[in-house]
Amino acid sequence: MTTIRQSDLIDSVADALQFISYYHPVDFVQAMHHAYEKEESPAARDAMAQILANSRMCAEGHRPICQDTGIVTVFIDVGMDVTWDADMGLEDMINEGVRRAYNHEDNKLRASILADPDGARKNTGDNTPAVIHTRVVPGQTVHVEVAAKGGGSEAKSKLAMLNPSDSVVDWVVKTVPTMGAGWCPPGMLGIGIGGTAEKAMVLAKEALMEPIDIQELKARGASNRAEELRIEIYDRVNDLGIGAQGLGGLTTVLDVKVKDYPTHAANKPVAIIPNCAATRHAHFTLTGDGPALQTPPSLDDWPDIAFDVGPSARRVDLETVTREEVAQWQPGETLLLSGKMLTGRDAAHKRIQDLLERGEPLPDGVDFTNKFIYYVGPVDPVGDEAVGPAGPTTATRMDKFTDMMLSQTGLLGMVGKAERGPQTVEDIRRHQACYLMAVGGAAYLVSKAIRGARVIAFEDLGMEAIHEFEVVDMPVTVAVDARGNAVHQTGPKEWQEIILKRRA
Repeated sequence: MTTIRQSDLIDSVADALQFISYYHPVDFVQAMHHAYEKEESPAARDAMAQILANSRMCAEGHRPICQDTGIVTVFIDVGMDVTWDADMGLEDMINEGVRRAYNHEDNKLRASILADPDGARKNTGDNTPAVIHTRVVPGQTVHVEVAAKGGGSEAKSKLAMLNPSDSVVDWVVKTVPTMGAGWCPPGMLGIGIGGTAEKAMVLAKEALMEPIDIQELKARGASNRAEELRIEIYDRVNDLGIGAQGLGGLTTVLDVKVKDYPTHAANKPVAIIPNCAATRHAHFTLTGDGPALQTPPSLDDWPDIAFDVGPSARRVDLETVTREEVAQWQPGETLLLSGKMLTGRDAAHKRIQDLLERGEPLPDGVDFTNKFIYYVGPVDPVGDEAVGPAGPTTATRMDKFTDMMLSQTGLLGMVGKAERGPQTVEDIRRHQACYLMAVGGAAYLVSKAIRGARVIAFEDLGMEAIHEFEVVDMPVTVAVDARGNAVHQTGPKEWQEIILKRRA
C-alpha cells in the first residue's frame, strides 16, 4: 500500500499550474518554430514570431503566456492500493491546489471562473472549481494530468452525432472553418470518436494532453485507423489555408489527436476541441515519496526570435487620430499605437447597453468619442508592472454590441483578436470606423507596450472592468479597414488557392 499525503497532492497541483502558466511544452515550441520556418505568408509568419517571442519572454520572466490563464481541467487516476493521509476530499484537495496557484503572490493568475453561469455570473475569485475527471485504476500510485484551457478555444468546441456511414474527415474539414480564428491557430485539434455524446467530448479533451508528434507519425506511417485519421485530417485542415490567427497561411494545425471508444450501432458521436497557441498541460505521478514537482526546461530549447515590426509600420497617436486618418489605413498594415485607450469585454458592453437604453449617462471618465476600445481582461500586475499580461480576447463576442457602440458613443475603432461577422464588417464600413487585430497568444509581449493602467468603471467586474490603458508603440494589424475590407476573409481564401494550385 502507498500512502499519499494531502499536502503532496495540493502542492503538486499548485506547482504544475504555476509551471504551465509560463512554460509552453517544449514539443509545442519546437512544432511552432518548425511551422514558423516554413511559413510563406508574411502576416502569419509575423503572428508566429510574436507567439514565439512571447513564449521565450514568459519562460524567462515567469509570467503568464496568455492573459486568459484558463479553466483548470484535471484527469486523475487513483490506484486501488493507495491510501490517503488527508482530511479533505479528493476534489477539495485539487481545488485547494488551484486556489494556491492562482493566488501566488509572485505570479498571480487571472481568475476567470464565474458561478451561477446563467444568472449573476459572479467571479469565484480564485479560479475554482476545476473540472475533474477521476478514475480508480489498479496500482499504488496517483497519476495526474493538469491543463489550463483558455475560454476562446474552448468556445469553439463542436459535437456532432454522425450517422455510422458518415465521414469523420469530411465533417471535421467542413467544421473547422466555422470555428473562425477565436481559438488562436495554429494549435492542436483533439478529436473524440465513439461512446456517447459526453464520452466523445471527454475523449477529445483527453487527447489534447498528448505530446505533439505528427511529423514522426507521418515519417513512420499509420499503424491503425486513429493514426490514419490524424494524418488525413492534419493535411486537409492545413490545406484550408486558414493560417496563424486566421490571417491565411500554410499552417493552421500543429497536430491532430484522435481517441476513440466503442459506440452504439446506430451512432457515431464525434467531438472536436481545439487547443490554442497557449497550449498548457503538465503530468505528474505521486508515489508516496512527497510532492511531484515540475522540472524546468532548458531555455536552449526556445528559438531566439525577437519580434520586430520593421521600418514600414505606421505610428498612430491615439490622442489626435481622426476619422480621415483611419480612412487611409490599409488592410494588413501594421500600426504602432501610442496614447490612451479604454478596455471593455462582454460584461462591460452589456452594462453600457443597459445604461444607454435607460437614457442614463456613462460613468465618469468613460468617453469613447474618437477613441479606441481594447477587448481585454488583463492579469493583475506584480512588481513594477503597469499591468500583467494583456492580450486580446475574441472580438466576435462583441459583434452584437458593435453597431450600438459606433452609433451611440462616438467610438472610432476596436482592438481584439479573430474575425468579425459579416454584419459587423458592414457596420464598420458604414460608420467609417476600423477594427485592429492584436495577436492572441502574445499577451506578455503586448503588455510591455502598456505603460499605465487604471480602472475607471465597473470595478466589481474584476478583470472585465473598464480600464484606461496608456500605451506606447503597441503593435496591431488593420483587420477591417474603413471601406469594409476584412483580412480574415481575404487571407485564407488567397492561401487556400495557393495551396490547392500546388497540390494540382
